[in-house]
Amino acid sequence: MATASIVGGSGYAGGELITHPLLFSGDELVLNYATSAAGSVRVELQDAAGQPIPGYTLAESPEIYGDEIEAAVDWQGGASVAALQGQP
Repeated sequence: MATASIVGGSGYAGGELITHPLLFSGDELVLNYATSAAGSVRVELQDAAGQPIPGYTLAESPEIYGDEIEAAVDWQGGASVAALQGQP
Protein backbone atom coordinates (compact mmCIF):
# COMPACT_ATOMS: atom_id res chain seq x y z
CA MET A 1 0.00 0.00 0.00
CA ALA A 2 1.46 3.34 -1.04
CA THR A 3 1.08 6.21 1.37
CA ALA A 4 1.43 9.95 1.12
CA SER A 5 2.17 12.16 4.09
CA ILE A 6 0.62 15.59 4.27
CA VAL A 7 0.80 17.61 7.45
CA GLY A 8 -1.59 20.41 8.26
CA GLY A 9 -3.05 22.22 11.19
CA SER A 10 -5.12 25.22 12.10
CA GLY A 11 -6.06 27.25 15.11
CA TYR A 12 -9.41 27.70 16.77
CA ALA A 13 -10.68 29.76 13.84
CA GLY A 14 -10.46 26.70 11.57
CA GLY A 15 -8.78 26.31 8.24
CA GLU A 16 -8.39 24.14 5.20
CA LEU A 17 -5.73 22.03 3.56
CA ILE A 18 -5.68 21.68 -0.22
CA THR A 19 -3.25 19.24 -1.85
CA HIS A 20 -1.95 19.08 -5.38
CA PRO A 21 -3.87 16.55 -7.54
CA LEU A 22 -3.12 12.98 -6.44
CA LEU A 23 -3.35 9.69 -8.33
CA PHE A 24 -4.17 6.67 -6.19
CA SER A 25 -5.28 3.07 -6.28
CA GLY A 26 -7.49 1.39 -3.73
CA ASP A 27 -10.98 1.86 -2.47
CA GLU A 28 -10.57 3.91 0.73
CA LEU A 29 -9.06 7.20 1.81
CA VAL A 30 -7.41 6.56 5.16
CA LEU A 31 -6.37 9.37 7.51
CA ASN A 32 -4.16 9.68 10.57
CA TYR A 33 -5.60 12.58 12.55
CA ALA A 34 -5.90 14.06 16.01
CA THR A 35 -8.46 16.71 16.89
CA SER A 36 -8.85 18.68 20.07
CA ALA A 37 -12.11 18.64 21.99
CA ALA A 38 -13.18 21.71 20.02
CA GLY A 39 -11.87 20.53 16.64
CA SER A 40 -12.92 18.20 13.88
CA VAL A 41 -11.98 17.07 10.37
CA ARG A 42 -14.17 17.02 7.27
CA VAL A 43 -13.04 15.86 3.84
CA GLU A 44 -14.02 16.92 0.31
CA LEU A 45 -12.64 15.38 -2.87
CA GLN A 46 -12.26 17.69 -5.85
CA ASP A 47 -11.50 17.14 -9.52
CA ALA A 48 -8.33 18.50 -11.16
CA ALA A 49 -10.14 21.82 -11.79
CA GLY A 50 -10.89 22.21 -8.08
CA GLN A 51 -14.60 21.43 -8.34
CA PRO A 52 -16.22 19.20 -5.69
CA ILE A 53 -16.93 15.66 -6.87
CA PRO A 54 -20.59 14.72 -6.29
CA GLY A 55 -20.85 12.15 -3.52
CA TYR A 56 -17.61 13.38 -1.92
CA THR A 57 -18.46 17.00 -1.09
CA LEU A 58 -17.82 18.77 2.20
CA ALA A 59 -21.57 18.86 2.81
CA GLU A 60 -21.66 15.04 2.51
CA SER A 61 -18.73 14.55 4.91
CA PRO A 62 -19.64 13.99 8.54
CA GLU A 63 -17.40 15.66 11.09
CA ILE A 64 -14.64 13.38 12.35
CA TYR A 65 -13.46 13.72 15.95
CA GLY A 66 -10.80 12.02 17.98
CA ASP A 67 -7.32 10.59 17.61
CA GLU A 68 -6.93 7.84 15.04
CA ILE A 69 -3.86 6.37 13.36
CA GLU A 70 -5.72 4.68 10.50
CA ALA A 71 -9.37 5.60 9.94
CA ALA A 72 -11.25 5.38 6.65
CA VAL A 73 -13.06 8.54 5.60
CA ASP A 74 -16.78 8.15 5.04
CA TRP A 75 -19.32 10.26 3.19
CA GLN A 76 -23.11 10.03 3.25
CA GLY A 77 -22.95 7.71 0.23
CA GLY A 78 -20.32 5.44 1.81
CA ALA A 79 -16.55 5.17 2.09
CA SER A 80 -15.58 3.69 -1.28
CA VAL A 81 -13.49 5.88 -3.61
CA ALA A 82 -12.79 2.99 -6.02
CA ALA A 83 -14.65 4.75 -8.86
CA LEU A 84 -12.11 7.60 -8.70
CA GLN A 85 -8.96 5.45 -9.08
CA GLY A 86 -6.49 6.78 -11.65
CA GLN A 87 -8.15 10.21 -11.89
CA PRO A 88 -6.21 13.29 -10.79
